[in-house]
Amino acid sequence: MSSGNMTLEEVRSKAKGKLKGVCMVYKDCDGNPTRFCQGQHYGRPLGFGGIGSGASFHNNWLALRKKKLKMKLVETHFEPDTSFQFFGKELSMPIMGASVTGVNSFGGENVISEREFCQMTVRGCIAAGTIAWRGDTYTYSLENSYGLDAIKEANSGGVKIVKPREQSVIIDFFKKAEEYGVTAVGVDTDGCGSYMMTKHNKPVFKKTSDDIRDLVDSTALPVIIKGIMCVEDGLEAVDAGASAIVVSNHGGRVLDHTPGTADVLPEIVEALKDRKAMIIADGGIRTGYDVLKMLALGANAVLIGRDIVRAAVGGGSEGVRLQMDYLRETLKKGMKMTGCPSLEEISPEILVQ
Repeated sequence: MSSGNMTLEEVRSKAKGKLKGVCMVYKDCDGNPTRFCQGQHYGRPLGFGGIGSGASFHNNWLALRKKKLKMKLVETHFEPDTSFQFFGKELSMPIMGASVTGVNSFGGENVISEREFCQMTVRGCIAAGTIAWRGDTYTYSLENSYGLDAIKEANSGGVKIVKPREQSVIIDFFKKAEEYGVTAVGVDTDGCGSYMMTKHNKPVFKKTSDDIRDLVDSTALPVIIKGIMCVEDGLEAVDAGASAIVVSNHGGRVLDHTPGTADVLPEIVEALKDRKAMIIADGGIRTGYDVLKMLALGANAVLIGRDIVRAAVGGGSEGVRLQMDYLRETLKKGMKMTGCPSLEEISPEILVQ
C-alpha cells in the first residue's frame, strides 16, 4: 500500500529507528519470549512487551496463528463488502484503532507527544474510513484529556475509554465525552491491573455489576466494557446494561499467563448469543487475515493497538491510514478467498480444524 512516496514498509522502518531501545518493529510481532521487548523486567518500564514472562502477549499471537482458513473458490466472482455499522455510524471496515494511550505507556514520549499521538491516530483512522478509540493513562485528567480533544477537533465521533477510576471521575469523563460528540464511552476494567497507573499512584478499582449499571445509567451513550476474558464477566457486564464488550487481556500487559483472546472468544460469544450486545475483540491481530479469524470466531469487530503506535511514530496520520488500509485490503482478500461476500456471511465454517 502506498500514497505518494510513502509506503507502509517505509513507515515501519522509520518507526524502528525512532523507537530504538523500545521496540524493534519486527516483521512478525509475536510476543515470543526471545523478543527484545519481552521477558521479566526488573526496575525497567514495561515498554511494548507483556507483563512478567510475556506469556499472555505471546498467547494472543499463538491463539490466532493456530487458526487456519478454508480456501473456497469455485463460485460466482464477487468483490467483498467490508462496511460496518457501529452504533449508527457507517465505517469502511469492522476494524478500529484501539484505546491505547501510546507514548506514556510504551516509552516513546521522547519521539512523539501524547497530544500528537492522539491527533495522528484519530486523523489517520478517519482517512481510512473508520474511527479511533481513545484511552486514559496517568497523565490524563478532565483538563488534559488529549484523546477527547483529538476526537472533538476532528469531529470524528470516536470512542472514549476511561480507566476504572472512582465512579464520579468516570462519570465526569462520560459527560465531557458527550459534549465532545463521541459515538460511545466505556471502561477498560482490565485497567485495574495497570502498571502505569499503579506506578504513578493513580487509584484504579475492580468494578461490580452495580458499578457498571450506575455508569450505564449516567449517560445516554452506549457503554462498552473492555477487558472481558471469561463468560461470567461477559454476562455480568451485558446484564448490567453494557451495549458492547471487548474480549481483551489488555495486550497481555496486566496479568501473566492468560489464554489468548481468540481462545476464549468462542465460549463468550456462545454464552451471549441471546443478548443483543456487540462483541469486539483485540490481541495479536496483525493482518486482515487475523481480523477474518476473529470475525469467524464470533466477534463483530476488532481493535488494533501496537501496530497503530508504530504507524503513528513512523508516519504520523498518513502512517496510521496506511496501516488501516492494509488491514482492510487483506481482510477483503481473505473474504474473497474464503467465499464471504459480506461480513454477515463470515462464520466458523471458514475455519479448518
